[in-house]
Amino acid sequence: MSIRYVASSSDLDDLCKQLAGSPWLAIDTEFHREKTYYPELCLIQIANDDVIACVDPLAIDDLTPLMDLFYNPETTLVFHAARQDLELFFLLRNALPPSIFDTQLAATVLGYGDQIGYGNLVKQCLNVDLDKAHARTDWRQRPLSTEQIEYAADDVRYLRQLYHLLNDKLIATGRLSWLDDDFATLSSVSTYQEDPTSSWLRIKGAGKLKGQQLAVLQQLGAWREERAVKHNLPRRWILKDEVMLDLAKLAPSTIDAMKKIRGLEARDIDRHGKAIIDNIQRGKAIPKEAWPVLKRPTPLTNQQEAMVDALMALLRKCCDEQNITPVAVATRKDVEALIRGEDSPLAHGWRHEIVGHKLESFLAGEIQISASATQLEIQ
Repeated sequence: MSIRYVASSSDLDDLCKQLAGSPWLAIDTEFHREKTYYPELCLIQIANDDVIACVDPLAIDDLTPLMDLFYNPETTLVFHAARQDLELFFLLRNALPPSIFDTQLAATVLGYGDQIGYGNLVKQCLNVDLDKAHARTDWRQRPLSTEQIEYAADDVRYLRQLYHLLNDKLIATGRLSWLDDDFATLSSVSTYQEDPTSSWLRIKGAGKLKGQQLAVLQQLGAWREERAVKHNLPRRWILKDEVMLDLAKLAPSTIDAMKKIRGLEARDIDRHGKAIIDNIQRGKAIPKEAWPVLKRPTPLTNQQEAMVDALMALLRKCCDEQNITPVAVATRKDVEALIRGEDSPLAHGWRHEIVGHKLESFLAGEIQISASATQLEIQ
């Protein structure tokens, strides 16, 4: 099947007319964000059973006909690992397509592994080895070569086949509804909205700080996030995480004191010195009762650790019976949350249906596990 390269408004209109009424569309995108805060959309790949197309958003000013197609509630958009693709659509339209199918999530509940990559899934399901020659392509560059377009088209060429195969398996195993909550999360605006006041939580090493230091880090994090958004720059280009941590820990109140911070360049002090000091002072002025707190789980007792071990064994047995990789269902931390009586992914959705309810029954004394010579037994 030949690939349509769409680089004009008239060609886009023709493509949209051809795709109109499709019950599903396989979608992928290529983007660039190494030097920006927001990803820059560089290519959109689309396929159904009859068409494969690559749409060039750098050559077309108005993508409205295509977006209207994508946001049609009667059309399911099929992605693999949809989060970043949908982030781009949210930026374009400030809304999310209402009907989503993610083959990575589908593969998880069908036993192909947790967060499996597209190439690996294509190999497992279709026995096709994908070309990786253009994995590091700068998709902003034009013109694109025939080989680059073919490479990009492969991301939807086989995605449509995966959709049919995985969707049929989900229906046959009665697992299609298991993914309703996961797909709904992908289509929720709240998934993609950023709160500057929470950006400090993403700073690696924040857990080493406490009290007023976290209040200062919160202020600095919000300031850095807002500046990165305003100037469309990566956060690390404003200030690196390790510098943010040292600023929060040492809380310098003068430019001279700031110069002693390792990794804080003179140019950063010239550009941001006053703003940094102002935000440090704001953080220090926050009253103690309003300081942010990192929730640290209560240490488990030895007996509780033993219960976690038992639940992990039960988890592995249930997953083996369902042909699902245990790590795709829950981590040890998720099981520990059950022991503490806290909220856990095992209490919701398909994880609760296949495993969580049995773990809860075990904790309630309603079932028991014992060992035979070769396996665990549930009684």
